[in-house]
Amino acid sequence: MAGVLTASEPSWIAPFTGLSPRAFGKLVTVLRREGADAVRKGRPWGLPLEDRALLVAAYWRTNLTMRQLAPLFGVSKSAADRIIDHLGPMLALQPRKRFAKDAVLIVDGTLVPTRDHTVAEPSKNYRYSTNHQVVIDADTRLVVVVGRPLAGNRNDCKAWEESGAKAAVGNTLTISDGGYPGTGLVMPHRRRNGEDLPEWKQAHNTSHKQVRARVEHVFARMKTWKILRDCRLKGDGVHHAMLGIARMHNLALAG
Repeated sequence: MAGVLTASEPSWIAPFTGLSPRAFGKLVTVLRREGADAVRKGRPWGLPLEDRALLVAAYWRTNLTMRQLAPLFGVSKSAADRIIDHLGPMLALQPRKRFAKDAVLIVDGTLVPTRDHTVAEPSKNYRYSTNHQVVIDADTRLVVVVGRPLAGNRNDCKAWEESGAKAAVGNTLTISDGGYPGTGLVMPHRRRNGEDLPEWKQAHNTSHKQVRARVEHVFARMKTWKILRDCRLKGDGVHHAMLGIARMHNLALAG
């Protein structure tokens, strides 16, 4: 069965991965070095590693069903499913372990509608969702940490710690919106009833809002990957998709 999409045709790479052919080639080289193309027992893969990586990215980008996606790459539905299960976790972003002393990070939570009700709960978007704590570098806008997904009804101040994001950043200066009281994060000043904020606090809030908006811009780019609008993956699948998309975002941003 002949496929339509292939990484050997460079024009297909950017629409599905957001990467240049050169950056995509570097990604595949790293995957191969990490053992993604190692010889395994049983039937060999029907696609080269480049096409398998493109298949996973195309699934995350388009959110097509296996029945729709598989013929585009000339493989069976079950083969496409196995490729995603195998390669998806290997595309995951590795959290940064060290930060510069003067680094400033930004954290915010985002909800991903998730059909697996064993990991999701009804949330403020009126859908079963998972809460993902995403931390970016305020200077480079690169994603540095993505916490473990929690049920969507978990508020951000609890998810910050329970997802592992807090432990991952340690004592690095981190700013957030007003949804993280009692966490020690740098939040905007709040006005008390019947009082107005002094001018210096208003100026600080304006600056804080401008910087924090960078994480919203990152979310806007990541949500162009349709899997983050309606995830059908089960178990850790939504976590692997978020981590993989974060890695693609970083590679595209870094050029």
